[in-house]
Amino acid sequence: MSMVQSYRHHQLKKGEHQHAGEDDMLSLMCAANSGYFKRSRPKLFSLLILSLLSCCLILGSHLFCSSSALSLLYSFGVESDELAANVKAKAFLCSSISNGTICCDRRSIRSDVCVMKGDVRTSSASSSVFLYTSKSTHAVIKNVSSLADKNEVLQHEKVKPYTRKWETSVMDTIDELDLIVKTEKNPNNHHCDVTHDVPAVFFSTGGYTGNVYHEFNDGLLPLFITSQHFKKKVVFVILEYHDWWIMKYGDILSHLSDYPAIDFSGDKRTHCFPEAIVGLRIHDELTVDPSLMHGNKSIVDFRNVLDLAYLPRVKSLLEESGAQEKLDQKAHSSSSGSSSDIRGEVHDATLKRPKLVILSRNGSRAITNEDLLVKMAEEIGFQVEVLRPERTTELARIYGALNSSEVMIGVHGAAMTHFLFMRPGSVFIQVIPLGTEWAADAYYGEPARKLGLKYIGYQILPRESSLYDKYDRNDPVLRDPQSVSDKGWQYTKSIYLDNQNVRLNLRRFQKRLLRAYIYTIAKKNRRSHLQSQ
Repeated sequence: MSMVQSYRHHQLKKGEHQHAGEDDMLSLMCAANSGYFKRSRPKLFSLLILSLLSCCLILGSHLFCSSSALSLLYSFGVESDELAANVKAKAFLCSSISNGTICCDRRSIRSDVCVMKGDVRTSSASSSVFLYTSKSTHAVIKNVSSLADKNEVLQHEKVKPYTRKWETSVMDTIDELDLIVKTEKNPNNHHCDVTHDVPAVFFSTGGYTGNVYHEFNDGLLPLFITSQHFKKKVVFVILEYHDWWIMKYGDILSHLSDYPAIDFSGDKRTHCFPEAIVGLRIHDELTVDPSLMHGNKSIVDFRNVLDLAYLPRVKSLLEESGAQEKLDQKAHSSSSGSSSDIRGEVHDATLKRPKLVILSRNGSRAITNEDLLVKMAEEIGFQVEVLRPERTTELARIYGALNSSEVMIGVHGAAMTHFLFMRPGSVFIQVIPLGTEWAADAYYGEPARKLGLKYIGYQILPRESSLYDKYDRNDPVLRDPQSVSDKGWQYTKSIYLDNQNVRLNLRRFQKRLLRAYIYTIAKKNRRSHLQSQ
């Protein structure tokens, strides 16, 4: 399950620009016009464009978002490099809208995001979010739309607030929200049980939640991208709410919002907000694009949030460990005398060695000669820690281990997401099994480089794969893995992901370890030199 997105999305990304062009033909007409116009026949194209421009000039901001006309022209294929560059440069099309309106940006292949501004009220019973307005900002739409019936529904959008829009199978499992603009003739008919004076961000923790890669890539990073500019003055409203998810990531959430999260389905009260963002913005795999962010925030800023979230707990764990170690030393010293001094010297020397963490796997894609790898790394000069994260492992413990390390080694898989816990300037060595080359770099290698890590990809040879003993030497499984992967996801999963282990050629791998060691020692020496000046 954890790698479904990687290989399906690989095929998707190859044709993403072509798909984007088709999607833009139907992309957003924000505020009042959204949802009410269909694709015109070719002979009416010119009339539609002229009508749109006329409406913009006459009605101004009451009817259309300031950038919507540009988006519509762009979506209909106007060939202007300058216009295309401007549209691409805007982080979010609906960044500024008028009260009483909804603006939806549906251009992205990854997610739909809608902004509601004004009197926003939740209705969990009907899976709806209402926006009430007393203005006649949608009067023109009333005249042309059959939807403006006796119920006075002025605009109706549907959104599934999850960042896997392109993957139909998982999106079918995500709850859908109805976003509805209505006139409010009698305010007493629509009460608020809880009134908030800060905006809300609605998103889902369904889908692939439960896999650490997806929890960060599809959830936490997009949440940071979408909400960080509110500076914690925002309420998170969660669909497919899980108590365990809140417990697991509560430390991170507390540094993105000052308020407790709301279970949309479980909390039947009507919550009222001055503004709402429904859906999350996402840039790319495990990264933040500064050019699309308020204040040019980057993936390093997200990692700074992780520092704030986990370092206090890491410090507490170290203090607990230190207290226990002192008790152990005291017990040993009473029975062995001066030998405790020798152990202390050995301990101090060990701490001065660069720390290497091996993220160990159980089951498929395990390193079968891991014990020999540990021995070789120690002989080179590393202090080695083997980390075996489980679903129940406290994230602060994993963070503490990796944040204090100079080098991390792991085999391609969801656990590589933990490179986010490493300090910029550290070394990340990813062991790449057969058939995983493209995804290993696209989903972990490139994002690691963007974080400022020194990334080393170790592509195994056929002889280092357990598949070497199962297939003929000339079989495409060994000779041409890409041709096998091109047959479909089921081949990649059943052959390369679920039934492949790795036995490292230690002499060959040693070269990477030596590179990492020399780089780490040189970095430490530079730091010491600068501190001594």
